[in-house]
Amino acid sequence: MLCAIYAELCVREGRPLTGRDYYAHLAGLSDEAVFATWLGPGHPGIERLVAERIALYRERVSDGSTVHAPVREAVRYAAQRVPVAVVSGAARAEIEPVLEAAGLAGAVSFVVAADDVRAGKPDPEGYLRALQRLGDVAPADVLVFEDTEAGVASAKAAGMRVVAVTGTLGRERLSAADELAEAVQPPLLRRLLA
Repeated sequence: MLCAIYAELCVREGRPLTGRDYYAHLAGLSDEAVFATWLGPGHPGIERLVAERIALYRERVSDGSTVHAPVREAVRYAAQRVPVAVVSGAARAEIEPVLEAAGLAGAVSFVVAADDVRAGKPDPEGYLRALQRLGDVAPADVLVFEDTEAGVASAKAAGMRVVAVTGTLGRERLSAADELAEAVQPPLLRRLLA
């Protein structure tokens, strides 16, 4: 969904973006970085494009349908045992409605969104902020799920253990993670949290 929205906006700006280009060069970057990288850092209207991207995403996924049932079950399982947080390059305005619609708002202890950091992934700032919010927890005791190279790099730079989910990018691109998984499902969480 996200790739399609970026493509829709970039074609309007005169530089079409294919899925191949998005996943090869831009997946996991902040909105600003995606548009600046693809359209050029001096492109006028990057702020407008970010606002439009957020609005389109909210409109299209705020029903929670992008959070599949096994993921919902896995998050609820984890939340009964450990604090669960979302660290995302997305804006809070688009994360919270999805969590609410998916029935996960009560399972998530807090959100660190693009609004909360100066530097997006692959910079570790978002994960370091989450670590501060968690309190007396060692980075190596934090388990992160990511699906992009930038996300894996961000969490690893913060000293955290990373499981990379291979649905967005191939295994070879996510090999810096501690473990690879095809999907976030309850059996995986049961094993990792045992």
